[in-house]
Amino acid sequence: MKVVIQRVSESRVAVDGSTVGAIGQGLLVLLGIETEDREQDVQWLVKKILGLRIFNDERGVMNRSIKEVAGELLVVSQFTLHASTRKGNRPSYIKAARPEQAIPLYQDFLQECKIGLGREIASGVFGADMQVALVNDGPVTIIIDSKNP
Repeated sequence: MKVVIQRVSESRVAVDGSTVGAIGQGLLVLLGIETEDREQDVQWLVKKILGLRIFNDERGVMNRSIKEVAGELLVVSQFTLHASTRKGNRPSYIKAARPEQAIPLYQDFLQECKIGLGREIASGVFGADMQVALVNDGPVTIIIDSKNP
């Protein structure tokens, strides 16, 4: 699994012009699931994301996690994170998991995030054409790959 995490002051995702998920201060997580991913990738990645100390403390130092600042979480599926651009100019998505594998892992990821935070989280719609808006705070953007920690 690969994620792009952005610390945001606000973010929202819309499908067909209607907002399906929105948050204030917190993290926007773009989640890519590949064919080699398993439940242990979900567990490891959720623990890592919820523990990242990327929110400022009272001294302005990134020293607090999303849990410590009571931040919100928006998760959006994004298979294009596994694009291979090694050959030619047209990306290959051969590593991206097919929906029958990816959807259960995506749902598990959402559930583990909810359990880990102890509250509801926002999400996009798997496989939909989504429009994502955000105000990146910092900016802070971090990429994590469960296969390459």
